Parts: sequence; structure tokens; C-alpha cells
Amino acid sequence: MEDTRKVDFLIVGQGLAGTLLSYFLRKEGQSVLVIDANHQSSSSAIAAGIINPITGYRFVKSWLLEDLLPFAKETYGDLADQFGQTFFQEREVLRILFSAGEENDWLARTAQEGWSKYVKDSEDWQEWEGVAFPGFSQGVLYGAQVDVGALIKVYQKELLSQKLLIDESMDFDKLQITEGQVQYGNLSAQNIVFCEGHQGQKNPWFSYLPFEVAKGEVLVIKLDKTQAKRILKHKIILAPLGEDLYWVGSNYEHKPKDDLPSDRGRDFILKKLQQVLKIPFQEIDHLAAIRPATFDRRPFLGRHPQYPALAIFNGLGAKGSSLAPYFAKQLCDHLLSGKALHPEVDIANRQKK
Repeated sequence: MEDTRKVDFLIVGQGLAGTLLSYFLRKEGQSVLVIDANHQSSSSAIAAGIINPITGYRFVKSWLLEDLLPFAKETYGDLADQFGQTFFQEREVLRILFSAGEENDWLARTAQEGWSKYVKDSEDWQEWEGVAFPGFSQGVLYGAQVDVGALIKVYQKELLSQKLLIDESMDFDKLQITEGQVQYGNLSAQNIVFCEGHQGQKNPWFSYLPFEVAKGEVLVIKLDKTQAKRILKHKIILAPLGEDLYWVGSNYEHKPKDDLPSDRGRDFILKKLQQVLKIPFQEIDHLAAIRPATFDRRPFLGRHPQYPALAIFNGLGAKGSSLAPYFAKQLCDHLLSGKALHPEVDIANRQKK
């Protein structure tokens, strides 16, 4: 029997973007139906979920940090209360400094006003001592880690239990746009929001946006009897997953031909690990996905300029864990009440390719 429902919003994609947007829309009393083919290779599914307040070689604050971090903590906390499962964990990042120049730059940053809540000096290797090679020195960031995969799975179960998830890939030929609504097969909705990740660059209505996707590959390894609590940012990142397991990554491959794990990506990570670890490790898994990055490293939000019933939430890239909650709520407010989007994410201001 054909599904003939009428809803306020169709959401295409149940990665982190689609999950959080549907969460906020439903909180506002909107009827939602999600279309997703349960893509196991999506970047959300393999993300380490690291929220790093200070990034780059110049040690700069992440964009909109003062707004993003508290809102992310609040949102993931609300979801934890709803589902009885923790998704957000404050976790320090031990950042290795490789020269006197880097140390001087770090110390200069830590002395600046307003930075003390994000960084501190550290002479203590703690759980990484004897496990990893030291650098010239190190500093500590007050970061966090989000269990993105667990959140998506538990929300998927929630949607399935209420028959709000259609397990299929989007067929653009089935979509008809009329004034004030869209028709997808026998389904009708006032709005459709595309949260497709890297597949967005093939979307016939939004492919004009400046996507710059990149494939990332990661390893999951086991380090016996380590039980590290802090994330290690060395020549490569090692993030604890519990039970002596660690997420290790990532490499970047621009203009990827596929989203499959490769020997080249694995060799890159293994070479870095040899430069980082003093002790042997066991390789447990090798994963790959394509990140929905953008040319200017800003997400895509907003309604289509010609077809306002169509909207997009995409381009979260490597910082999705911190960006997604804040901008999911912002897009929700924009779609429901016309509240202005941040000018740097509004697709009305984005240059075409």
C-alpha cells in the first residue's frame, strides 16, 4: 500500500545534520518524515566527534566558538536526557608542540585574555607517557567528544518506532514542486530539506553551491592496558573509544573517486602511527567516508532562491559535532519564522562554482 501521508517537512538524510534538524523541528510541533538509505559509509557514521576549541598551526579559536560550544553541550545533554544515554563528554586534548617556536606561540596564546578556559600548560604526559613519543613540549585544550554514531543509531530507532523513517535513496525523478509544497510519489510536504552530506554536490537544485568534498580514512586500533582519557593530537590524532580502542585519523583525499578504504590511506595512517607510538598495537578496523566540506569551510543553510519549498542543511565538514546543533536550531527558526541566518552560512550569500 502506497504511503500517502502529508507532513510539514520531508528531510533527506539522517546523518548528524538530518538528525538534529528533525529533532528541533519536532520539538516545535512540526510533522517530519525522514528519507534515508542507512548509508554506513556516511561521514557522520565514522566521525570521532571531536570538538577542538583551538585549531591550526597558528592556534586560533574555532569559528563562533563562544556560541557553538555551550549550545552543543546543552543540545547533546537534552538528547541524553531524552534517550537515557550519554552522547557528549568533556575531554581534554593533549596537543604536542614540536619546537621552541611552537611553544612560544602557544604560551603567547595562553596569556591572552579569555583563553584560560580553553587552554593550559601541561608538563604531565599522564596516560600517554611510555605509550607515545614526546615532542618538544605539550599543552592541553579543554575539548569534548561526541558519540555521533550512537546518537544517529538511537535516533534512527526512535524514528522507526514512530514510522517516521523511509529506508530508501532519494529518487529526484519522483519529486514534483508545486506552489507552496512538494510531492514525492504519493507523499506531500510543505517543505523538503536536503541533508545529504557529500551527495549534495549531485543534487540538481543545490549542486551550484561551492562544495569541496574530501575523503577521509581512519583506523580503529587496540592498545592494550592503556585506558587513556585524553585525546592525543600528535602527528596524527588518537581519540579514545573505550576498552583500549582508539580512533586514529585522518588523511584527506581531495576529488575522491569513491568512498572506499584504500591501501594508500591505510599506509599513510600506519606511517604516522609508527612516528607516534612506542608500543605495538592491533588494527581492528579500517573505515572511509567522504566529508561534505565546502570551499570556504562554512555550512550551507537556507531556502532555494527559485523554489522556496526546497531547503538545504549541508557542508558541516570535519567540525560537524560542534556546528550541527547550533545551525540546526538556526535553520529550524529560519524555516518556521523567517529568522535571519548567519550571513556566512546563508546560501543567498554564497558564490556559485
